Amino acid sequence: MNRVALLLLGLGLVACQSQNPYTAQSKPLPPAPAHAGSQLDLSAYPAPARDYAHYRNWTWREPPAGSAWASSALVQEALSNALDQRGLRPAPPGSAADLEVSSEMRLERRIRQVADRYGSYYGHNYYGDHLGLWGSAPLVRTYEEEVLVVRIDLFDARDGQLLWSGSAEMLSDGSQAERSRALRAALQRALENYPPT
Repeated sequence: MNRVALLLLGLGLVACQSQNPYTAQSKPLPPAPAHAGSQLDLSAYPAPARDYAHYRNWTWREPPAGSAWASSALVQEALSNALDQRGLRPAPPGSAADLEVSSEMRLERRIRQVADRYGSYYGHNYYGDHLGLWGSAPLVRTYEEEVLVVRIDLFDARDGQLLWSGSAEMLSDGSQAERSRALRAALQRALENYPPT
């Protein structure tokens, strides 16, 4: 056994002493440009952090369109109020705005399933898994829910670059008053993280 180990160790050492196929043939680095010592290359550094404090007023990039469940006036008023609570005011007519606002809103129907277990407690473990003969079968109920999905995009008005985007979802019962309430709540939730820290 010891002889085999010594033989393998010896073969390993012999293999390590073979010639290296890689050679160090590199060219020297080119000299630095003449202006390198006096001019700062900003492309080599990350972009500076954006100061959101100077964004104070906004205008519509494209006014939100109405739908069968909400008029465009209701959507514009709700979004304007939500932006107002974040310190963003509508730009006065005829003056340049700091931000352009775009939004998208849609209703989605989703299926939600809830499983309940009825029967004796005996036969289940702590986590509700079926263990014995006297367990129960789950009762699965399926619900169809209406969900309002909101997305808000804020663009820099000077260069058109996307600055910030937020989205949110809210359950809606289907009545007009409930949809209006869900719209306002979804807009507030979508703007929770503005301005980013």
